[in-house]
Amino acid sequence: MLEPLLGSQDAEKALMYLYCLGEGYPREVARVWDATPSAVQKQLLRLETAGVVYSRSLGRTRLYRLNPRYPFLTELKALLGAALAFYPEEERQKLVMTRQRPRLAGKAL
Repeated sequence: MLEPLLGSQDAEKALMYLYCLGEGYPREVARVWDATPSAVQKQLLRLETAGVVYSRSLGRTRLYRLNPRYPFLTELKALLGAALAFYPEEERQKLVMTRQRPRLAGKAL
């Protein structure tokens, strides 16, 4: 839906995921949207370079969030919220799932 504006469907999915769930890592975003992790990683890096998202390391995992210092964050969130209303119900359900963080190394299942 926002692909013409953002230049990539993977960028749209990554932003929508971060808008709905707050933060995530590329493999998790790719799993939710059935995309390739490398494509999602590439778009998140592009968005980070542009200042739309920022990342931080948590162990060996790089977590991404929407950048609170992005000058058009309010407008971006309004646009993502409006676009979300037009997503099919099954896609919206993917974004309200219980988020799962990566399991710590050595932690019992």
